[in-house]
Amino acid sequence: MFPSWTWKRVKLQTALVVRTVSCVIPDEEICVAGIESFPNYDLLTSDAQYFDYSSAANPIQQGIIPPVPYRTFSPSFFDEGPTRVQPLDVSEGLGIVGPATSPALCANFIRIVRGSVMTSAEATSQVFFVFRGNGRTDACGETIHWSQGDYMVLPAHGHALHHSDGEAGLYWVHDAPLLRYLGAAPTVARFKPTFYQHGKAQQKLNEIATNPKTANANRVSVLLANRNFPATRTITHTMWTMFGLLPKDAVQYPHRHESVALDFVIDCKPGCYTMIGTELDESGMIKNGRREDWVPGASFITPPGYWHSHHNESGEDAHVLPIQDAGLHTYLRTLEIMFSHPGHDRTAHISQTP
Repeated sequence: MFPSWTWKRVKLQTALVVRTVSCVIPDEEICVAGIESFPNYDLLTSDAQYFDYSSAANPIQQGIIPPVPYRTFSPSFFDEGPTRVQPLDVSEGLGIVGPATSPALCANFIRIVRGSVMTSAEATSQVFFVFRGNGRTDACGETIHWSQGDYMVLPAHGHALHHSDGEAGLYWVHDAPLLRYLGAAPTVARFKPTFYQHGKAQQKLNEIATNPKTANANRVSVLLANRNFPATRTITHTMWTMFGLLPKDAVQYPHRHESVALDFVIDCKPGCYTMIGTELDESGMIKNGRREDWVPGASFITPPGYWHSHHNESGEDAHVLPIQDAGLHTYLRTLEIMFSHPGHDRTAHISQTP
């Protein structure tokens, strides 16, 4: 058989003159010449793969990678049992190395009974919320005294020893799953340990709730931020934390974002719930959604890109704490937060304005 031929433009260079000429080289000679001059060719190409775009561009739709699941975690953990830490782990359903509650974050329940517990994570950021009780935490060379409703945020190298003389419960979220996927280690602390006092957060929330300009926003909330991240206005460079009010008799209309929300119910009475779904009806409300009833101390996952609305039919105010990987998304300009605005004529429009 005659060899196939390929036209190649070959550049001939001398010290003074560069000339381009055309020549004909057999295809097999091109390949063989490349291999013969390429040490460890087999080793260096053994992991290379080539896919058609249409078969690989949307791996979730094609069933290659599982979506972030709905999941609710019971608050009964805080009521009984010894001192311990419980990861809210859905890594098996995500098909990733765990523990993990989302591809980037891991949420945990901590119960302390008249004693101490050590926590540690290979993470750049750790957020602790005090659900109940009081105590202290020794971390990063500091001792932090805390009580119900307070927040602590620890940077890289954040080994922490938590102690309570009574019974205490904490909600702990960190970004170790993100670093595990990246194959990275938290070598640099991007911020120092930071303490957010409940009283100051509550005071700011009261100001927002009584201001006519902000009281009717899509969410009535305080975004906890760190001055080291002025561009994202987030609690760390990867994470986002919100202290939210759901007023009695209120409906907080749907919004959506590409970050995963790990929601924690701080307090409520029966009759508070979240609707979650992928579609809106003509009035701007969620169509064929999933209902998550609120219980104090419960946590639930809101998957990325899903519309979600909050409803309070209890007759009393309620509070919720969503923690997300939105610090990273905001920096990457991929948060894509959108808001539904139902109208009086039973039609709605979507915008990026709360």
